[in-house]
Amino acid sequence: MIYQLTVFLPNEPGALTCVSRTLGEQGIQVLALMVSSMNEAAIVRLVCDDPERASETLTERGYYLTVAKVLALEIPDVPGGLATVLQHLVSVDLNVEYVYCCPLPGHTVDIVAVSGDPIDIKLHQAGIVGLSQDALTAADAQDA
Repeated sequence: MIYQLTVFLPNEPGALTCVSRTLGEQGIQVLALMVSSMNEAAIVRLVCDDPERASETLTERGYYLTVAKVLALEIPDVPGGLATVLQHLVSVDLNVEYVYCCPLPGHTVDIVAVSGDPIDIKLHQAGIVGLSQDALTAADAQDA
């Protein structure tokens, strides 16, 4: 499992730019991003190469955020590849809360948030092994 930051922002021009700039100025790479808005608020989900430092940096700058464990799953790059992986999760009664892409060179990786206890045991039963934070960062570094 890897760490995802969820940052709560006002839904206004420049808010996401400020977060991106703040992380960039600290040398923190954003590996995956999902933004959704609801009326006057925006929810930004980030996977970074250094989630601990990203969390500290944004918190110090006054941003409200949470940190959660999510899965980084390599998806077979074939039609129905995602459905196959999702079926494994369903087979052990894990619910998919949301999914978004993590573009890495030579890999099809999706970030997947699941619920259902105990997650680690159920993932093992399903034969699902997610990428570690180090593996995800190393895959991104191959493109640099």
